[in-house]
Amino acid sequence: MIDRADDPRALAVPSGRIARLGRLSSMTAGVAGSMAVNGLAQLGQGQRPSMRDLLLTPQNVTRVANQLAKMRGAAMKIGQLMSMDTGDVLPPELAQIMARLQDDAHFMPPAQLKQVLAANWPEGWLQKYKKFDVRPIAAASIGQVHRAQLKDGRDLAIKVQYPGVARSIDSDVANVGVLMRMSGLLPKGFELAPYLEEARKQLHDETDYVLEGAQLMRFGTLLRNDPAFIIPELYRDWTTAGILAMSYVEGEPIESAQDAPQETRNRIAKHLIELTLKELFEFGLMQTDPNFANYRYQPDTGQVVLLDFGATRTLDPVVVQQYRVLMRAGLQDDTAAIFQTAQDIGFFAADTPEVHKNRIVKMIRLAFGALRDSTEFEFAATDLSQQMQTEGMALAQEGFVPPPLPIDVLLLQRKFSGVFLLCGRLGAKVDLSSLWEAYVT
Repeated sequence: MIDRADDPRALAVPSGRIARLGRLSSMTAGVAGSMAVNGLAQLGQGQRPSMRDLLLTPQNVTRVANQLAKMRGAAMKIGQLMSMDTGDVLPPELAQIMARLQDDAHFMPPAQLKQVLAANWPEGWLQKYKKFDVRPIAAASIGQVHRAQLKDGRDLAIKVQYPGVARSIDSDVANVGVLMRMSGLLPKGFELAPYLEEARKQLHDETDYVLEGAQLMRFGTLLRNDPAFIIPELYRDWTTAGILAMSYVEGEPIESAQDAPQETRNRIAKHLIELTLKELFEFGLMQTDPNFANYRYQPDTGQVVLLDFGATRTLDPVVVQQYRVLMRAGLQDDTAAIFQTAQDIGFFAADTPEVHKNRIVKMIRLAFGALRDSTEFEFAATDLSQQMQTEGMALAQEGFVPPPLPIDVLLLQRKFSGVFLLCGRLGAKVDLSSLWEAYVT
């Protein structure tokens, strides 16, 4: 192992509860102070301050992004979830700042890394290795990944969990909830608690690397005969609750395929969409995190490498059937069936005002209309995301308060959105009709 303690991105993870609370409290106080100063300045100029505009300044978003990136763990993970599709929600300059949470995490310095490895592996473990690079090849919210080679010849990718992450989940989630409530951006009457509780449960699952290893193997079995994808092999002998060891698989960032020929980009997008449909309607098991970093691309083979199965979830069969009915109704433009199924899923409640119900049904018809009417859907050319955003903002301005949605529904919507964004990034064109027919007709 080679020390690289002078690397500016090497930063120890604060693992104590008090230390992490102090970091979040300091960040929250800084944001609040900035909002107060800017608000008073606007009042002095005879303007009525907007809470959203006061919060979402470059200075405040930079402060939040920097602190979450330094803390890592559940705090950063929630920030990543909030920034999945910032390009459609925040102004471009703020979207660029928050996007740093996706791909610019700090990593543990060598000394802290050695402590974590020593706590998870038996004494003398290093003697088994021919090479172990202490500088990670990837660093994210919950752990960082190192490349290593055993003396028995195996080439490994080793995901090492940050110390204290699992213990800090409950307090991190609670503290981020305080920050979200303080922002004033949540609709009046919105129930945040159920979402925070589901986030807490999911994060506890994601920090169990033995569980993730089992999900990795499940997907390896499900896709073993699918030539479109490659999944790493789990190495149980080096996997613990805090370390996930698997085979190293070569690949380039999935976004690099946007420079490939159109036919190649179309094929990648079609495979990803078809996989999502299989996960929903055939497997009943879904990797619910569509972060671009979880996909790699092999130009030589044309295959997509699937990574990170920590957010894998077994789907409720009732929800699966509801989505099958919704997709069938949407593709047939059956307004009555869309209306009923949207209520069954939970997009609105029975006592939701009719004006809100009608706008939600309009949004669903808008989405399916765009998908249904194109024999070859051009993801980069469509303005569907902007249209949906406009309708969503109008819904919020009308005072709509969304009822608590089942976690499966939230994760499904997140997966659909992420895959749509990725296909758009690739500039893909896909005949979607042939894909729907296999699952919803």
